[in-house]
Amino acid sequence: MLDHVIRGATLVDGTGAPSRPADVGLREGRIAVITEAGGCTETARSTEDADGLVLTPGFVDPHTHYDAQLFWDPFATPSLGHGVTTVAGGNCGFTLAPLNPDRPADADYTRRMMCRVEGMSLAALEEGVPWGWSSFGDYLAALEGRTAVNAGFMVGHCALRRHVMGPEAIGGRATPEQLAAMVALLKQSMAEGAWGLSTTQSSTHSDGDGRPVASRHADRNELVALCRAVGEHPGTQIEAIVAGCLDKFADEEIDLLVDMSAAAGRAVNWNVLTIDASVPDRVPRQLSASARARAAGGRIVALTMPILTPMNMSLGTFCALNLIPGWGEVLGLPVPERIARLADPDVRAEMLRRADSPEAGVFRRLADFGRYVIGDTYSAANEGLSGRVVRDIAAERGQDPFATLVEICSADGLRTVLWPMPPDNDPASWELRRETWSHPDVMLGGSDAGAHLDRMCGAPYTTRFLGDCLRRRRLVPLEQAVRMLTSDPAELFGLRGRGTVAVGNHADLVLFDPERIDAGPAVLVHDLPGDSPRLDSRAEGVVSVRVNGVETVRDDKLSGAVAGTILRSGRDTRTVTTR
Repeated sequence: MLDHVIRGATLVDGTGAPSRPADVGLREGRIAVITEAGGCTETARSTEDADGLVLTPGFVDPHTHYDAQLFWDPFATPSLGHGVTTVAGGNCGFTLAPLNPDRPADADYTRRMMCRVEGMSLAALEEGVPWGWSSFGDYLAALEGRTAVNAGFMVGHCALRRHVMGPEAIGGRATPEQLAAMVALLKQSMAEGAWGLSTTQSSTHSDGDGRPVASRHADRNELVALCRAVGEHPGTQIEAIVAGCLDKFADEEIDLLVDMSAAAGRAVNWNVLTIDASVPDRVPRQLSASARARAAGGRIVALTMPILTPMNMSLGTFCALNLIPGWGEVLGLPVPERIARLADPDVRAEMLRRADSPEAGVFRRLADFGRYVIGDTYSAANEGLSGRVVRDIAAERGQDPFATLVEICSADGLRTVLWPMPPDNDPASWELRRETWSHPDVMLGGSDAGAHLDRMCGAPYTTRFLGDCLRRRRLVPLEQAVRMLTSDPAELFGLRGRGTVAVGNHADLVLFDPERIDAGPAVLVHDLPGDSPRLDSRAEGVVSVRVNGVETVRDDKLSGAVAGTILRSGRDTRTVTTR
C-alpha cells in the first residue's frame, strides 16, 4: 500500500525533460510509483487531485547560513515556504564548530564574528543556540532530528584556525605543526559528516573586533594543503570567497582557486557573479577562472542569483555602505560625531569620490544616491517621505541627492531605512543573465538565507524566479528553470537520491499553482530570540511541500512537521570528481 498519491499533476521532474501529466505515489519517505495520469491503481492511505498544478523536486539552495537559525527555527523560514527542501550551510569560512573545549571564550568570539560578518543578531545567537558542542560531529548531532529541511554543512576555515591556533589565528602564520593539526581536524570533521571546506580571503570579511577574519591570514600553502585533504574524503567539495568575487578576479586569485580545485580533485564554488550589461567585461573575466580550472583538471563554479534581491541600507548601522573604501572610517564613528562629519560638504565630496572610484569595485553600484527610495522614517521632519525617491526630493529642495539623503537620515538620528533601486534592471542585463545561465560552470544560488537578516531577503529567489519564468520575462522554459533549482545543485554536491523525481528517490517535492507561484514583498518582522528584527517574505501559490515524504507546507502555511535529515558527506553525498 502507498502512503500517498498525487494524481494528475503536471510533472516537471528536474532533469530538463518535457513536462507530462502523471500520478506519483509515495511510500516510506520515497517515490515508489510514477505513472501517466490516471495510471496509478495501487491503493493508498491518502490521495489528492493535483489537476492544474505543477509537481517538481524540492529545491536545493546551495548557499545559506542557516547554521544558527535552525536551532530556534527548524523550518528555515522563509526558505521552506518557498519550496526549498535542502540547504547547504557552513559557507564563506564561517561555522559554529568545531570549538576548542579548552577555550570557552572561543564561543563568544564566534558569536561576535557571525554578528559582524554575516549580520546575525547577537541576542539571537546568545539566546537561541545551545553552544554545547566541541567537535563538528557534536554540532551535527545537536541538530539531528530537529530540522524540517534537509541540511548539510561545510566546515569553516576560520573555525579550524581558531580551534588550533587560538587568538594567534588572527595575524599569525601557521607553523608546520599547526597546519598538520588543522588538516587532521578537517579530516575528523569530514569523517563526522562535514561536506568539505569553506574559506574566505575577501577584504570585506572582518571579525567582531573589526580585524580580518582568521582565514584571511592563511597563505597559499595552507589553503592548498587543506584542499588536498578534502580530496581524501568521499562526497566532499570546496566553497571559497576571494576579494575578486565582488567584481573581477585578479590573476593571482584565479591561480589560487585553480590550485585549490586541482589539489582536491573537487569543484570549488564561489559567489556571487554579478551580471550587469553596463560592465560587459565582468562576466568573461569571472568565467575565465572556470576555463582555466578545467584545463588544469579542476572545476570552478560561479553562483549567481536569478532575481534582483531587495537590500536595505542605513547610515546608522553596519551595512554594505560601510564596505565602500573610506566610508567605514566615517560610518564607524559614534552617531553624533558621524552626523557632524556627514554635514561637512568636503567630507561628503570625498566619500562620493571614493564610492565612484575603480577601487570601490562592485560597490560602485551603490553610489547613485538619487535612485534610493526612502523606507521607514522616525521624525516629524521626515513625515510623508517614506516611499519617495531621493532624486525627486533633492530636486524639490535644490540639493544634490547625497546631501538630501544625509539630511533626511540625520533628522532621524541615522535610523532611516534606505532602499537602493538596482541599476541593472534593464533589458540588456536580463538578456546577459539568460545567456550566462547556460554556461556549464554557472549555477543559480547565493541567497545568503539565514544571514544579513535585517538587510536582505534572498531566500524567496526560487518562487520569484519561477513566477518570472511562467508569467513575466520568460527567459527560460519551466523545465529548464526547475532543473536549475533542483538537479543542478544536487549534482554539484553529489546528493544521493535527491534533485529529481524518480522512483527510489527521497520524496522531496513541491506542488504549486503555475498561475500564482511567486514571492510576496519583504517585510520587517520581530520574531528572533531577543525580539531582534529580520526581513521575511511569504510564498504565493505553493500548495504543498514535502520533505522525505512528510508534508511540511500546505497552502503556503507550515504544517509543523519536522522531517528533515542532517546530510553527512559520504553517507548522503557521493564523490563528484573533476577528473
